[in-house]
Amino acid sequence: MTMSAGKITDILSARQWQQVLDRDARADGQFFYAVHTTGIVCRPSCPSRRPGKANVAFFSTLEEAIGAGYRPCRRCHPERTAPEPDPQAKPVARAARYLKEHAGERVTTDELARAAGINRLTLHRAFRRIFGVSPVQYARQQRLKAFDTNIRESTMRVTDAIYDAGFGSSSRLYENSAARLGMTPREMRNGADGISIRYTITDSPLGRMLVAATEKGICTIAFGEGDSEVLEVLSDRFSNATLTHERPKSGWLAEAVDYIIGQMGEHPTAATFPLDVRATAFQHRVWRALQGIPRGETRSYSQLAAELGSPTATRAVAGACAANPVAVIVPCHRVVGKNGSLTGFRWGTERKRKLLEAEKNVAFSS
Repeated sequence: MTMSAGKITDILSARQWQQVLDRDARADGQFFYAVHTTGIVCRPSCPSRRPGKANVAFFSTLEEAIGAGYRPCRRCHPERTAPEPDPQAKPVARAARYLKEHAGERVTTDELARAAGINRLTLHRAFRRIFGVSPVQYARQQRLKAFDTNIRESTMRVTDAIYDAGFGSSSRLYENSAARLGMTPREMRNGADGISIRYTITDSPLGRMLVAATEKGICTIAFGEGDSEVLEVLSDRFSNATLTHERPKSGWLAEAVDYIIGQMGEHPTAATFPLDVRATAFQHRVWRALQGIPRGETRSYSQLAAELGSPTATRAVAGACAANPVAVIVPCHRVVGKNGSLTGFRWGTERKRKLLEAEKNVAFSS
């Protein structure tokens, strides 16, 4: 039986739509899609937010789309035959390698620019564009990594570890790392011995939930089937800390529990809570971006990377999501696969599905 022209067109459109959903770069040049509501035409791999299917039209050539009144997208530049590689990628790679090799030394901006082979201003702009952080932030993180290795994996004295990592004094280390380390160098050496952490375990829409806090703020949120499972997460993370179990009916910790549970399906309350978490500068940028995703909406890893100005950092974004120790407050569950699949979630994809459904229902009823 011969298939009708209309049926063939429907099949082709369905395939093209799936390639748009997948941001399939292999389809670039084969066709273009235009969005009625924005008047823009894009290549299939465009990192922009996916439009509704009803608002999309497909064209075999860019000329056809422009002739129909659409203008080229400024993000994916369909008028270009192929995406242009970043012209400063190699110099930035040289600079990053230089900072890693000299993590324990003080590197001036001029010295780094000479190593990269480009001027200082170009290096700064390119570094931020590619890595999402400035050279200074990157260098600082390399020194923190060097210090962390020295203090945990050697018999080096704390003072020696501080100077060996490139910090001029202990105060400089505290100034650069207090928010990330959550403890002093000596406490790190002792496995967080002496740090007091209060925690409570309660029921939640996602099962048993543990919320723990230091004096600086929330440090861990964990989900599981039973109390022992969630407590093990906290114990592993702070093996030598003093853990105190509380059943608060009022006060800050009780308010924190109410706030977190409220984030799972109700409208967010006006209250905010400080986060006592350790992360790289890029992780902090990713987590801030996650908190900017509206309830009821999702982003793909590649979308989030593009929004951060680092479209090639998809894996780094995924790693930052996986490292998030305070789920729900930093809503990494709002990141999904390119095709809308749930992908992974530290506390299980079923909990991720429940969170997204609850948020979506609230958003639609607002």
